[in-house]
Amino acid sequence: MAHRRIGQVLVDMGFITDEQQELLVDEQHEHPGQLLGKVAIDMGLISEEQLVQALAEQLSLQTTSISEITIKKDVLGMVTAPMAQMYRIVPVEFDGDTLTVAMCDPQNLSVQDELRTFLGFNIRVVVTAESSMTSALERYYGESTDSVESIVSALEDDAELAAAAAGISADGPINLDDVTALADSAPVRKLLNMVLLMAIREHASDLHFEPFEDEFKIRIKADGVLYEMVPPPRHLAFAITTRIKVMANLDIAERRLPQDGRIELMLGGHAVDLRVSVLPTMFGESVVMRVLDRSVTSLDLNSCGLDAPTLAKFRDAISKPNGIVLVTGPTGSGKTTTLYSALNELNDVEDKLITTEDPVEYDMDGIIQVPIDADIGNTFAQILRAILRQDPDKILVGEIRDLETAEIAVQASLTGHLVFSTLHTNDAPSTITRLKDMGVPTFLITATVEAILAQRLVRKVCAQCREEYTPPREVLEDLELSSEQLKGKRFFRGAGCEVCNNTGYKGRVGLFELMIMNNDLRDKIMSNAQTDEIRALATKNGMVSLRQAGINCCFEGVTTPDEVVRETILEA
Repeated sequence: MAHRRIGQVLVDMGFITDEQQELLVDEQHEHPGQLLGKVAIDMGLISEEQLVQALAEQLSLQTTSISEITIKKDVLGMVTAPMAQMYRIVPVEFDGDTLTVAMCDPQNLSVQDELRTFLGFNIRVVVTAESSMTSALERYYGESTDSVESIVSALEDDAELAAAAAGISADGPINLDDVTALADSAPVRKLLNMVLLMAIREHASDLHFEPFEDEFKIRIKADGVLYEMVPPPRHLAFAITTRIKVMANLDIAERRLPQDGRIELMLGGHAVDLRVSVLPTMFGESVVMRVLDRSVTSLDLNSCGLDAPTLAKFRDAISKPNGIVLVTGPTGSGKTTTLYSALNELNDVEDKLITTEDPVEYDMDGIIQVPIDADIGNTFAQILRAILRQDPDKILVGEIRDLETAEIAVQASLTGHLVFSTLHTNDAPSTITRLKDMGVPTFLITATVEAILAQRLVRKVCAQCREEYTPPREVLEDLELSSEQLKGKRFFRGAGCEVCNNTGYKGRVGLFELMIMNNDLRDKIMSNAQTDEIRALATKNGMVSLRQAGINCCFEGVTTPDEVVRETILEA
């Protein structure tokens, strides 16, 4: 049943007049994203207490003043400090399997679903005032010592949990009721919630849960590097992986086959998608969660890190009516983000854009997106054939993996389509060799490929603890920098601070190598030239190599020579 709008509720309760409601709506239009109740308070038309009463009336909820009630310590312990602060909630009562939480924004129904997923309880909401919520969060969670370390320490001392875990065989038959009870236990949920929230807060890309013979490791990948957390007790490995499988709607009884799933969350008002992969190993199930936080990724070519000359050339290439534009690099180098940014720029009403990906990573309005499912025969090649019958103007093929896909992409470009795709190659010139090795005829490569963009991601020096330093001589030798090139140059690194978790790095920036096809390069490729010859000619035509792009970043103080050596190879 549809609820009355809050403005109408305020009128019905006699707090404002119809004329004032119209004023409120006009004022809200001037401030997109502002809630009507907040606008009414800012304009002095209602009090905070009246808004609480109206919200409760609108949603048939009860109200509470959390500043005037005493909350039991064990109830407060059911929600960690990061979760309470992120969702702006305070738990007030626990009865049976229902947790009552106070909120000042009860209209946000997705929060209740998220809490149900995270905590495993039924959630009952009561409404409280914004000021009461702020003071309660400060009072109960302001100086909280909640951390992964403290939760792991508590788990190690929990004899009851250890006994329950010991009663479940890791490889024999299992009692599903016992397994579910263990996975749903408060300590296990609390640890997993803390790890997930920490990963999202640190903008991590992946979470790894790895069982070994004597320990169970949890590692977070942030800025392309894995960091190990305090390991939980080994006997809880099965409970933690089972809890993840429950959240991802996977089969908890199946422990011999790999499984894939996903967990969709709304955190802090933005969507986070967790792709879950479960792999059976010798000592239990290894779980990797890929974190796709759409609010972190800015799908804008101006934000990708391309320098002005390279960006202008790339924009010119993607504005052509037909041809193939390839982005290459290893897994996790930001290829998909670059291609999506290009599509985002080209996304207008006049053109039809279709993508086929494995899996679809970002939802974009105005673009038809088709997921790959090889199990039912929906391969890249199969879907690409079908896409061509949908009258597209621009097509994104997630990856060219075989000759069949490459051939259809070539045919699509020859028939007037602009095709975007990715390949796994070390640099732009070697992409030509890879296409030849796949079996694509040389004359078709020269006829269709318009541009190849190779990219890497290097970590940026932390702005908070940035300091000047002199790199070791061997590192500079690895970069083959002459004393002439080093004259007057300064290098910076991060000393390590709380902001960057004492790594000296915070965030990443792209290094790019753009090879634009021209007649000289096409002639060279047609003469079956080696990769080195193609690279030499492309460089002569103005291509900046990945290594040189990295050196330029070092000179600008954005990254360190060690990062450039780690992520780029030296051209022969």
